[in-house]
Amino acid sequence: MHEFESADFDGQTLRAKGRWAVLFQASWCPFCRAFAPKFARLERPGPFEVAQVDLTDLENPLWERFEVEVVPSVLIFVNGRLADRVDGIHGAGLQDDDLVRVRALASAGEGPSGA
Repeated sequence: MHEFESADFDGQTLRAKGRWAVLFQASWCPFCRAFAPKFARLERPGPFEVAQVDLTDLENPLWERFEVEVVPSVLIFVNGRLADRVDGIHGAGLQDDDLVRVRALASAGEGPSGA
């Protein structure tokens, strides 16, 4: 799995061609620690790349830029543009059903689904 610092995020993910499922997580979040290994299993040869960005620093500009209110959240990028997202739920994070949704959205192609 690709791991990006926020300073590298623009150069690595937003300029990359193809599809990316990017986990926005923080080391202090118990839901992130539980979800991250499940998310990592999405990495395999296929229609999308898997990456994570650490938002442990609450001053990280990516919180506001991508309107991340809850970690973990997974944002789907297609050819460098935000195409969709699966946001965590306060007090619950992301679950196995959300992982299925991430896989479907990341494999589907461009365009927001209204999520």
